[in-house]
Amino acid sequence: MKNLIIPPKLNEGDTVAFISISGGRAGDEDMILRYMLGKRRFEKIFNVKVVETPNALRGSKYLYEHPEKRAEDLMWALKDDSIKGIICNQGGDDSYRVLPYIDPQVIHDHPKVFMGFSDIATWLAVFAYAGVRAYYGPTVLTPLAQPGKLDAYTEAAIRRTLFSNEVIGEIKPAEKNTPIDWTTTYTVKEGSKEVQYERFLDNDKIDDPKDIIPWTPGTGYKVLQGSGRVRGHVIAVCGGPLWQIMGTKYFPGPDIWEDSIIVLEHGSIYGSKLAGLHELRAFAAAGVFDKAKAVITGPMDEDNEETIIKVICKEVHRPDMVILENVDCIHRTPMTILPAGAWMEIDCDVPRIEILESGVS
Repeated sequence: MKNLIIPPKLNEGDTVAFISISGGRAGDEDMILRYMLGKRRFEKIFNVKVVETPNALRGSKYLYEHPEKRAEDLMWALKDDSIKGIICNQGGDDSYRVLPYIDPQVIHDHPKVFMGFSDIATWLAVFAYAGVRAYYGPTVLTPLAQPGKLDAYTEAAIRRTLFSNEVIGEIKPAEKNTPIDWTTTYTVKEGSKEVQYERFLDNDKIDDPKDIIPWTPGTGYKVLQGSGRVRGHVIAVCGGPLWQIMGTKYFPGPDIWEDSIIVLEHGSIYGSKLAGLHELRAFAAAGVFDKAKAVITGPMDEDNEETIIKVICKEVHRPDMVILENVDCIHRTPMTILPAGAWMEIDCDVPRIEILESGVS
C-alpha cells in the first residue's frame, strides 16, 4: 500500500465541520434536536468550535435530490483553512452518487481529519485513492449524540486517535455495549408513577443522568480462525457501500488489499443469509481476500460465522487467514476509531489488537 498523507492532529480551540456527505437525517425535523445535542457535546467535551457545512442541515429529501451539494460541502470544508477536521453526521447508503462531483486533488492538497462509519467506508476508499488517511469511527447522530451521555470508551478513542500524535497502542474490547437507540423519549418510575421524558431538548445540557441506558456486558474478542501474530495495514470495508463502487476508479486496488487487515462490517443483508453470502463472494471475486493478512469484524451469529468461513477458507482457500470478531467498530455503541493505512498487530493467542503508530501527525 502506498504511504498515505497523515492529517495533522486536532487541538483544543480548533474549528471542526460537521457534514452530511451521505444521509441527510441530521437536518430533518424529528432529528435536529439530536443533532444539536451531538454538536454541543463535541464542542464542550473536546473544547472545539463546530460549524455546519453549508448544506449539512438541508434535510434528507434535499440532499438525496442534490448529491452535487454534498460534494460542494466536502470541497468547501477542505479548502477552508480555518477548518481543521470534518466529521460526518451519519452514514447512509448512496455516497456513490456524490463521486462524479468531487475533485480528489482537493482531498490530496488539503489533508484533514475526516471520520465516519457505515456508508462512509466509501469515503475512506476515496481518501485512500487521493493519498490521504481517513478514519472509520463515530458519527454525530451516533454515538456522539447517544441518549444519556457520551460513553467513556468512545470519548477516549477520539482523544487517543484524533487529538494526540502519540502511538495509539492497544485497542481493548469494550467492557459493555448497547444497540443504537433512535427513540426520542424514555420513561422513569417516580414513586408509583411512570413518567415519560423527551430525550433531546433545546437547551445547553450535554447529558441526562435520569436517562439510564441498558448495557450488555462485553465478551471480549473471539478468534474465529487463525493463530499467532499478524501485522498489516488497516482498510475499512462496509460491505454494501464498497460493493456499490466496484468497477469505479475509487474501489481499492490490489496494492491496498495486499498485507491488509480488513475491517469488515458484514452480515445477512436485510435478514438474508444468501445475500450476505453473495456480498462476500463479490469481494472474493475482486481479489480482496487473496493477499490480506486478516479480517476483523463485529459480533457474528452462527450463520454469519459459517458464511465467512465458507468463503474465506473453502472458496478463497485461505485457512491461514486470521479472522477476529466482536471488535467495537460496527453499528452499535461504543465505538473505537480505526485509521486507514495504520499498521495493526493482532495477537490471536491473547487475543489482542494494537495499532503500532499514531493516528494523526
